[in-house]
Amino acid sequence: MQIDIRPLKIEDYEELRETMQKAYPAMSESIWSKTSIKKLIKLFADGQICITVDDKIAAVCLSLIVQYELYGDDHTYKEITGNYTFNTHSDTGNVLYGIEVFVDPEFRELRLARRLYDARKELCEKLNLKSIIVGGRIPNYHLHSKDLSPRQYIQQVRKKELYDPVLSFQLANNFLPVRVLKNYLPEDLHSAENAVLLQWNNIYYSKKPNTMQDSVIRLGLVQWQMRHFKDIDAFFEQVEFFVNVMADYKSDFIMFPEFFNTPLLAPFNDLSERDSMFKLAELTEAIKNKLSQLAIGYNINIIGGSMPLVENEELYNVSYLLHRDGKIDEHRKVHITPNEKKFYGMKGGDQIKVIDTDCGKVGLVICYDVEFPELPRLLADQGMKILFVPYLTDTQNAYMRVRNCASARAIENECYVAIAGCVGNLPGVNNMDIQYGQAAVFTPSDFAFPSNAIKGEATPNTEMTLIVDVDLNLLKELHHYGAVRTMSDRRKDLYDTISYRNDPDAE
Repeated sequence: MQIDIRPLKIEDYEELRETMQKAYPAMSESIWSKTSIKKLIKLFADGQICITVDDKIAAVCLSLIVQYELYGDDHTYKEITGNYTFNTHSDTGNVLYGIEVFVDPEFRELRLARRLYDARKELCEKLNLKSIIVGGRIPNYHLHSKDLSPRQYIQQVRKKELYDPVLSFQLANNFLPVRVLKNYLPEDLHSAENAVLLQWNNIYYSKKPNTMQDSVIRLGLVQWQMRHFKDIDAFFEQVEFFVNVMADYKSDFIMFPEFFNTPLLAPFNDLSERDSMFKLAELTEAIKNKLSQLAIGYNINIIGGSMPLVENEELYNVSYLLHRDGKIDEHRKVHITPNEKKFYGMKGGDQIKVIDTDCGKVGLVICYDVEFPELPRLLADQGMKILFVPYLTDTQNAYMRVRNCASARAIENECYVAIAGCVGNLPGVNNMDIQYGQAAVFTPSDFAFPSNAIKGEATPNTEMTLIVDVDLNLLKELHHYGAVRTMSDRRKDLYDTISYRNDPDAE
């Protein structure tokens, strides 16, 4: 007999399905689909493990990494898996969450589950995660539910006065009960829909710098005054001033506006608007690298407004998120305004995705993008909690379009939306004459939030900063207990929002 433990592959799916059906004969409707397994492997290949016996799938465990503070000790299986979409997975999370373990009954005497749990512990230590957490079934509870409460049943299993095939095994593997989870898995009738929240702590865990320790995130927004700079070093000096200020106030993020670097267009004013923007794009790499250095040096995540980018002779409007750990993400403006097309010949991007940060999942769109509700909705479906919108508007009515749409996006997607733009005038730069702006942070509209759904706003048309704390746990409360629940009450039997380009499994 040859026993091997290895990463799960999508080619294993048919055997996985057969094994799961044998392991859970009473829960045939809960068998994972091939699409779900494919997505899990794509998201977190190391967390999906199988054991083969003579090259046949005999046992499987599935896991996610989550930022546990966002869910806490009172959650359901549906919530921790993002309604089975796995959008709760975060590469920057701090807990390995076990979502599935099953063993073919034919091989249960081989103690394969213990090998899977040992593999999980090794993975937890390797990735420097704080703990492993599982919502453990108590399948024998239905035999005692008339006489014992779930708490009493757990106590008797711990004392070894009763035996439960799942809980007894987990206790023997040094998992400690934390609490009873009610209505954890509604289809688990043997457990009477209860589960035991169990935790194994990684004693080698070393606290990661900048890991979110609670749900409160501090946002810093820059209302950027348009002014001339003698050179790029003077521009960097002004940028670093604001980064330093926001870092002193312990902000987790600082956001600059769209095209906040356009004062550097002044030397090219004799060129056409498009040619001058191509010249400005030559500075983008240097600005991006400088912002990344500042993010690392000042320990703050920077949304670098937006800048022109040339690729294959095409001109894009791109915003960079410079993480304080050195990682860099980007968003290319999808919806190009008529003026951007007319004067610069800009091309729209074709990707929309959430960004994992040390403060949870965020979204990033640029100005006109926020006026199209589909983009933020796609981000919300992927777990986005904060949407950042750098913008550039010349008139008050243009600003109001961005502002009102941003506020609507916060309500309909149960998220926070932060906007920041440029203010003042910029004579001597073509097509950048006047600016109107007012930075703000918008919230959903419910009792836990300000009555006007505005967490904070700056004074219009004045250079200043806006610093706002947002609590991600309030979004969780809203989702479950709000007066209205826009995300869960959608009629997905009638309509849905799907990005075919971003979802290779879409049909």
